Amino acid sequence: MIGSMDFDHALFRADLDALPWASYGHAYGSAEDVPGCLRALAGDDDAAAEEAQSELYGSILHQGSVYEASAKAVPFLARIAAADIRTADVLLLIGGIAEGGEDPSTEAVDGPPAEAGHESPAEAGDGLPVEAEDGSLAEGGDGPPVEAEDGSLAEAGDGPPAEEGGGPPAEAGDEVPARGSGEAGESDEVACRRAAVAQLPLLLGALDHQDRAVRQAAVWAAGWTGAAGADTAAPALRDRAAVETDPLVRAELLSSLAQLDPEGAARAVTEAIGPDGSPPELRIAALLASADIGLPWTPAHHEAALALLPLDRLVADRFDQVRNEPLHHLTVTLLLRDAGPDREAVYALLDGALRHPDPDARTEAVWAALTACELSRGAPARLVGALTAAAEADGGGAGASSGSGGDGVATATATAGSGPASGRAASGDVSGALSALGRLGPYGEPAADLLASRAAGAGDTADRALEALVAVDPVWAAPLLARDLENRPRAFATACGGPAGVLPTLPYDPELLAAARRRLALAEPGPVTTVPRLAALLLSWGQDAGPAVPELLAALPAYARLLPKVLAAVCAPEQRAEVAQALGSLVRTAPADDRFEAARALYRLTGEHGPLLSLLAERLAAGAGGGDGALRESATAAAALGPAAEPLVPALRAALNTPGADRNNPQMDADIAIAVALHRVTGDAAEAVPVLAGVLGDGHGLWRRWTFVRAAEAAAGLGPAGRPLVPVLTALLTDPEQVPSAVLALRAVAPDALDTDRSAGLLLDAAEAGAAPAEAVDGLVALGVHTLSDEHRARLTALGERDLRVVRFGLSGTIEAADERLRARIRTAVAGRGRTAAVSRG
Repeated sequence: MIGSMDFDHALFRADLDALPWASYGHAYGSAEDVPGCLRALAGDDDAAAEEAQSELYGSILHQGSVYEASAKAVPFLARIAAADIRTADVLLLIGGIAEGGEDPSTEAVDGPPAEAGHESPAEAGDGLPVEAEDGSLAEGGDGPPVEAEDGSLAEAGDGPPAEEGGGPPAEAGDEVPARGSGEAGESDEVACRRAAVAQLPLLLGALDHQDRAVRQAAVWAAGWTGAAGADTAAPALRDRAAVETDPLVRAELLSSLAQLDPEGAARAVTEAIGPDGSPPELRIAALLASADIGLPWTPAHHEAALALLPLDRLVADRFDQVRNEPLHHLTVTLLLRDAGPDREAVYALLDGALRHPDPDARTEAVWAALTACELSRGAPARLVGALTAAAEADGGGAGASSGSGGDGVATATATAGSGPASGRAASGDVSGALSALGRLGPYGEPAADLLASRAAGAGDTADRALEALVAVDPVWAAPLLARDLENRPRAFATACGGPAGVLPTLPYDPELLAAARRRLALAEPGPVTTVPRLAALLLSWGQDAGPAVPELLAALPAYARLLPKVLAAVCAPEQRAEVAQALGSLVRTAPADDRFEAARALYRLTGEHGPLLSLLAERLAAGAGGGDGALRESATAAAALGPAAEPLVPALRAALNTPGADRNNPQMDADIAIAVALHRVTGDAAEAVPVLAGVLGDGHGLWRRWTFVRAAEAAAGLGPAGRPLVPVLTALLTDPEQVPSAVLALRAVAPDALDTDRSAGLLLDAAEAGAAPAEAVDGLVALGVHTLSDEHRARLTALGERDLRVVRFGLSGTIEAADERLRARIRTAVAGRGRTAAVSRG
């Protein structure tokens, strides 16, 4: 079929122009640019075609998402591929659209299954085009394009047939719903999957193409036609698997069959794990498929995986981007089974991989091990020994050496300038194991001696080792950091809370304080991170950092926005007068933008609110009706003043956005802060209630998660005066991410209207789904663990005792610690069956 007919460019352009592309949508709005991309893709200019392909991946297949225009483009992509123009690339684009699609409902998948071994890929009447004896595509149902003798494609069953000689395709989805272009009311995803299934004759017709890349692309694309295409695709793929000789295509065939027919592919998958003489590309595909379709992980799987290491090289030429890191994929898939034998299998596999002599294998294993620690509570303790062994094997700067894996396939090596791994290789952290030990936190204690020994050295290796030791044993790390603070940038950043400021800071240490004072005295003004990091560290120490006040005062003029709150927090009683004088001088003489933090700090330190009131009035007037951070910050500061801010009430009211206006999130956040301020300043909730109701009643909840959370928290602060908000708060209970804040708000404003048992169930649902789990547990504790039913108490207990982490999302390096805190919180709550302090999320 492919290449059997001449491509009529004029007809192709005419057919493209016949569709109302401007009315279709893609990732960036109107799809009016798609016809130009398709014309370029079919043209002779290779550079233009490459650019067009990139544009299409960005618009109709944006990060895996599909749109109305995606389905409309599929028949035209099929015509390009059928003409053997950039065939493999175009088939991959069709397959990507299929992957982003969804199967129609079960009852919509009609037509009898094709018989295994049948030569024709589809039976007439099952909604697919059928290849006629002359090689053209005859009409086989409603919707898919039909190739006429002149090479044009008409949309079958979608309006009047094309005129003889080839007219434009009828417009799918205009007046008569069409299979393959969007049934009435169906999603874009379903329409895209239908459109791809309609091209199965093209895809399956390419299975015997002379070009291996075309065969491989066709197999991969067919594998994503889902349940809607399985009955047609699977028999043809099985037939091809019986005669295919290329290892990559065989691997693709096995993977696609496992996706389309897991039960039917199980035997072939098991056999393909095979002896050492089998192609390694096929064996790794079999291992991945075994995990995906739920087959037991046996010693044979374990031995095969270790023998094939390193694994990434074996899938480098595959089109599967889901499983392009095999060891990582196996780790995730098996751990998510949440069964003891599979967990132990993962631990054993990673233990073996981390001890592998090939540095590339260890590098793959470290990445997988870090993910295991994010998923499994038992992983850190089980893997610390193997990670330590990997760090020891990396040595003190030896780079990765070239070599070959267990199957004789050349192994890539980490060389200078080759990417992130090259930096680790030069530092003696070839695999990343040294840095990874820090992610274990206290579980990394068995590696503390190794880390301290490496930290005593010089250069980046010592810095990485000390960075890890900061997390593993902060007490040991503090004096080591103090001795060479200037030359330990990574360890210094982690000690001060990490790049994002969300990690724990090092505990107070007198040697480190002395080093911080020296560093602060030498710091020069500018957009560097040294002073902000020192400020975070000193702030966390409170009055223990009081001896640094002289250095902080000296640096205050250069860091007028950063250091006032630090000074207010660390100064001892005998230092307050000196600090207050410096802050007062700053309020009077500094530029307008630099006075605000000094005024806030002066109020906290002395209770003097006059300067702050004056500045807040100016800022509120300047930001009225807006949504910048300064307006929200000013309202929050006014709320903290309470009744003392009564002169600001007119300015607060004036700063509110117009009721009913179309507001963005920052504007809503500012209005919430103003509502809170009005309540706290006046003691009357009458003005706050309609503001919060307007936010909580907004219809764009999908994009308002944190804004709604802030509004619900503000509602809770109103107490019984917020009772009119019950309807909008109750509506939030349908969203697991909003349930915790909504329950707490309802409990505060109308406890009699709260169904405690139902609320507990919703909170547990949210926690089990990983949606705001810490907040959900706070809600359960607020309701009272002693009030929970036996079933709910058992579910809460299970959250504290299960192996899979409850906290699933967060910045790198924070998930494990956040989950451990939550686990301790749950255990304490269950043991006490009462109320405990809210869990820290810092």
